[in-house]
Order: sequence, then structure tokens, then C-alpha cells
Amino acid sequence: MKPKRTILCVDDNDQSLSSRKIMLETRGYRVASYSRGEDALERFRQGGIDLVVTDMGMPGMDGPKLIAAIKTLSPYVPAILISSKARVYDHDSQADVFLARGMYAPADLLERIRLLLVRKRGPKRMITHSSQLPRQIGVA
Repeated sequence: MKPKRTILCVDDNDQSLSSRKIMLETRGYRVASYSRGEDALERFRQGGIDLVVTDMGMPGMDGPKLIAAIKTLSPYVPAILISSKARVYDHDSQADVFLARGMYAPADLLERIRLLLVRKRGPKRMITHSSQLPRQIGVA
């Protein structure tokens, strides 16, 4: 059985956070959910986070600042930034993926998460079975 991946979800909207958490947990992920960027960063420092999904606009530490702090600690942890504003170019962000709230289906988010986790882990090694190896003929 493969180990569960842990996703850090951050959103100041409790309804969005709750629905995202339920969606991810029903797909087999572990979810650490927080409504404040500062609390989420503290949890990230404890280790064991495989991916971050955060809202852009939050009081205090917003999504881009949270992602920047996380990337400083661990540059290879993938991050998804979700915003109700469609103009991502107005903000500096180190997010790997940007999604506009309401413009993507839950299946799109799940697929992005799956792909980012595969990319983080790296491709599966090719397993060569002995029956597929070329037979060498010995020379006498």
C-alpha cells in the first residue's frame, strides 16, 4: 500500500476550506487545513507536507507570501494558488499552478494535484522482467 500524501490547504473562507478538505480526504489524501497563513507556515515547518493549496487573498500572510516562505524552506514542494481574481500577473507568485476560483472543475484541481505530486516524486522506474531480457548466446 502506498503512503498517503499530505496536502496543506489554506483558505480564510471556511466553506471553501471545508469542501476542499472533504474532496481531498475522500480521494485518499491527508489534509492539514488552516484559515491563516501564519498558522499554515508553522505547520509546514513541522514537516511532512507534500503539496500546498492556498487562497490568494487572506488577511495577514496572503497566499503569495505563504508560498514564498514555503519555497524558501523547501523549494521543491509544489504549490497551487487559487484566486477569485483572474489576473495572476498583477502579483508576484512562486506558485506552480494558478487557478481562478469558479473557473475550474474539482476534477481539474485533483488532476493538477496528482500531476504535481508525480512530478515531485519523479517518474516510476522501468522494471525489466527477466523474460524481457535478451538472451545472450555464449561463444565456445
